[in-house]
Amino acid sequence: MRELDETDMEILTLLGEDARRPFSDIADAVDLSGPAVSDRVRRLEEAGIIRRFTVEVDRSQLRAGVPVFVRVSLPPGAVDDCRDRVADADAVEHVFVTADGDLWFHARAAVRNVRRWLDGLLPAGAEYDVTLIDETEWTPSLDGAAFALTCAECGNTVDSEGESARIDDEVYHFCCPSCAGRFRERYERIEEGA
Repeated sequence: MRELDETDMEILTLLGEDARRPFSDIADAVDLSGPAVSDRVRRLEEAGIIRRFTVEVDRSQLRAGVPVFVRVSLPPGAVDDCRDRVADADAVEHVFVTADGDLWFHARAAVRNVRRWLDGLLPAGAEYDVTLIDETEWTPSLDGAAFALTCAECGNTVDSEGESARIDDEVYHFCCPSCAGRFRERYERIEEGA
């Protein structure tokens, strides 16, 4: 497992700006060949750093509902279930959970009565605040980010001496061979018991 270098970070930045950018354009920007960029992107995908390429739709151009930003206060045990329910709603575009356990989300509520829509979406008794949004801009950035893979076994940072393994079509990263071995043994025991 090799560490990410400056070229990998440049490639991630360029793909973050435009995921449809041709590899030949990226190659010109990072001073590599197109096939070399393709190989790096493939390795970033296999390592789980790039999970998918998506399309960001400007729903305001489609007049698809009232843009709202909602803050929901929930009891501690209800956050995960509510987050999953909100994330599955068609109108919801971004979901955030804060460190203090509040749930925030941005949505385009395609209804006349936002309160009624939220009452049907959120658990009974949930307290929420709604802010109507005038303008939005989503500009993800990798500036100042340092990527570090985390060991699936112990949680330590994976460096150049670490290793990766594909287990049942999922990529896992380990800081050392002993962590990889312990993880595989536990995984196999769980598989046998299932």
